[in-house]
Amino acid sequence: MGPRRWFPDALTGERVVLRRHVPENVRAFQRWYADPDVVRLTRYQDSPMRRDEIERFFAARALGTDSLAMAIHLRDTDRLIGTCALSQLDSDNGSALFHITIGEKDAWGAGYGTEATSLMLDHAFHTLGLHRIALTVFAFNERAVRSYRSVGFVVEGRAREAIWREGRWWDEIAMSVLDSDWATRHPRPARVPDVDATVAPVEAPEPPEPTVRRERRVGAVAGFLGRRR
Repeated sequence: MGPRRWFPDALTGERVVLRRHVPENVRAFQRWYADPDVVRLTRYQDSPMRRDEIERFFAARALGTDSLAMAIHLRDTDRLIGTCALSQLDSDNGSALFHITIGEKDAWGAGYGTEATSLMLDHAFHTLGLHRIALTVFAFNERAVRSYRSVGFVVEGRAREAIWREGRWWDEIAMSVLDSDWATRHPRPARVPDVDATVAPVEAPEPPEPTVRRERRVGAVAGFLGRRR
């Protein structure tokens, strides 16, 4: 049983739908990661990726088994606009790293990335049972910092003057959000017992999942995933 068992076919929001990547999406990756404007916000190296680099990156990140990656589609048109992923799942500590790229520049600033981030966090905390999601972002990417703050990420620290862009040094910001932070912002309604279920005959239920505790569920996920940066 591979890690895809733990990831849904789709996560649906109001304006975006996250779906599993398909091989054909590599064409979008080829455009995005060859675009200097996208590269400026996503790569430590201030140069576009080569075609062979993009193909390897797509195979490892989008189709591989060492991260839980989803394609970001607009719900009304099904247009592919970006990608997001959880990587470095740590079964001992219930943590992961979050990554997101909105590759279509005409979709920037519309809130699609914020909604996609919320969908991924909700899945990470409520389905995968993770405890902490972290990320890093370049200080000059102010739009991304605002987006992350809006869904609950807080600044934990800075790597001072870690990035050279446009003739000056910039900090790299470390942020994280905890399951308790998310639960406070997005409480789940209490489950109401079905009174009739106590008297009505029912079919035998499906066998329950063998692991229900968060630490066991996370371990089951991470057991299939490599840990790499």
